[in-house]
Amino acid sequence: MTEERFPWQPLGKRVAVRPVEQESRTPSGLILPETAKEKPQIGIVVAVGDDASIPVRVGDRVLFPKYSGNEIRVNGDTYLILDADELLAYDTETRATLPEKKATRKPRRRR
Repeated sequence: MTEERFPWQPLGKRVAVRPVEQESRTPSGLILPETAKEKPQIGIVVAVGDDASIPVRVGDRVLFPKYSGNEIRVNGDTYLILDADELLAYDTETRATLPEKKATRKPRRRR
């Protein structure tokens, strides 16, 4: 999976999500036209606001209500800016892991 760069930083308790598009083919093989597709309800978190109480991380798969958030287009891609309270759930099996923080030592003072 390629690392995607979202150029905007959400403020407060907001989260930027890239909706995952629905398959255009049904399990029985029928091809769905664009007008018959449902609005996506699953997405990937691409940016998280600066509030410490936000329970999701960049890379998490999340579930959100159909008609929530503000839709924006950046470089031809569609994203949603959602309030973190609007998120319904996150996928625990594909939860993004944050890299371990390296212990930082203070440099010794030279005398």
